[in-house]
Amino acid sequence: MGFILAVIVHSAGIQDRTGARAILIRLFRLIPTLQKVFADGGYAGKLIDWTRAMFGWAVEIVKRNETGKFVVLPKRWIVERTFAWLAFSRRLNRDYEINPKQSEAMIKLAMIHLLPKRLA
Repeated sequence: MGFILAVIVHSAGIQDRTGARAILIRLFRLIPTLQKVFADGGYAGKLIDWTRAMFGWAVEIVKRNETGKFVVLPKRWIVERTFAWLAFSRRLNRDYEINPKQSEAMIKLAMIHLLPKRLA
């Protein structure tokens, strides 16, 4: 449905694949019964094998369309829609927060604010 299940905000000095391991560990603590994870093409490689070995989850890579034409890609539009929902939050439009934990809290708060509207 496009709701955020877990969030981690870290410095730009941490590579995305390394950060993905941290979020997957947090996600496993929250929802150990998860079976499938969708990821961007940048996460292909060792992360897929690591996720299967650690948690038994299947990772499906959803790549972008390279033809230059607009095509709705399965599952990818859900992520883009979620980012658009979060962009409506004033606190998330700019980098107001100094502490990463505050940024995580603001993302969670924005999603909590959106949940009743989207579930109704």
